[in-house]
Amino acid sequence: MGSGRHVRDVEVFHTHGQYPSRAVISRSAFEHNLSKARELAGTAEVMAVIKADAYGHGAVPIAQWAIAAGVHWFGIAQLAEAMDVRREIGDGPHILALIAEPGAPFSDAIELGIDLTVSSQAALDEIARAGAENGLAARVHLEVDTGMARGGVQLDQVESIAESLADYQDDGLVEVVGLWSHLACADEPDSPVTAHQVELFEQARSLLAQAGLNPPLVHLAASAGLLWHPQTHYTMVRPGIMLYGLSPNPHVATAHELGLEPVMQLDATVVSVRDVPQGTGVSYGHTAHTATATHLATVPLGYADGIPRAASNAAPVLANGERTPIMGRVCMDQFVIEAPNVCPGDVVTLFGGAPHMPTADEWAEKSGTIGYEIVTRIGVRVPREYADDAANGRK
Repeated sequence: MGSGRHVRDVEVFHTHGQYPSRAVISRSAFEHNLSKARELAGTAEVMAVIKADAYGHGAVPIAQWAIAAGVHWFGIAQLAEAMDVRREIGDGPHILALIAEPGAPFSDAIELGIDLTVSSQAALDEIARAGAENGLAARVHLEVDTGMARGGVQLDQVESIAESLADYQDDGLVEVVGLWSHLACADEPDSPVTAHQVELFEQARSLLAQAGLNPPLVHLAASAGLLWHPQTHYTMVRPGIMLYGLSPNPHVATAHELGLEPVMQLDATVVSVRDVPQGTGVSYGHTAHTATATHLATVPLGYADGIPRAASNAAPVLANGERTPIMGRVCMDQFVIEAPNVCPGDVVTLFGGAPHMPTADEWAEKSGTIGYEIVTRIGVRVPREYADDAANGRK
């Protein structure tokens, strides 16, 4: 049989037989990475970031594991996504929506107990109106733009919005519980940008204090800040990618060097094989030709499933315990590998965390992207299967 089945016991799978692939999500690896984040955070609260369906791992199951491990805070990008997760996991843990568009259902979000980001005066006014409509004070976190030029209140507007926040709080329409920003170059430990952003963040914090606002939750660090910039930890940190066992920057330190364990293992069942002569053109455009007579196998994953087309002729898989690269172009639904002795029904592993397996970061390097994109873009045709795999070697 091909590799993959030996890594995690078949019995942990809840097999979706109609699909020939699966992303196996390891609870013990997630809990291990969460423990690392807590160790680095010290006294700071840990907000587990589960945006983008927990970076492709499944927001609700990951949230449930995190809650069982004592996590009280979650960060989610889009408001609708945050509301969906709240409905699934119920009351209890706090959820902060990092983004909300004009006209978003703020009133419903407030009723669901979602913390809201204030990134402009217009957003604040809209949130306050929603608070007035349903008679509940909206819990808000002010986002300040300290250098991303992407979202948040610019520094020259902080004094004005701080006064509005104070007024709305006095009127019982909002409760200012947080101040946050995001680091642009935290994955470059020697970049001077981070120090400058901290300076601007402190200025914003002072302006809030002058307006009588001292929010208890002050958060600036995501995974890279948590790992490499302890001065950014404040009272809360927002680890994301490191919880899923990937490094924010493998060129600085790999996941293995950081003591992280990949949470996702991506497997697929070989659907067909063929013996071909030397010089056979493979896949669209014949961008690869066989160097000798050889044995080819077809893997039923493609760019419709989130496999980067840029991985063509580059990214490796593990088949029968041996690494072999994709041969030819990645198609919409499948790709080809050269793999002697592989048979239909054998399992190949694209990436995972066991020894000798390719990693998502390797796939990213071969595809000219980052590990975040590799795991996050895995599509809906790939069932997520949740494994408590301590019995298979994880502690």
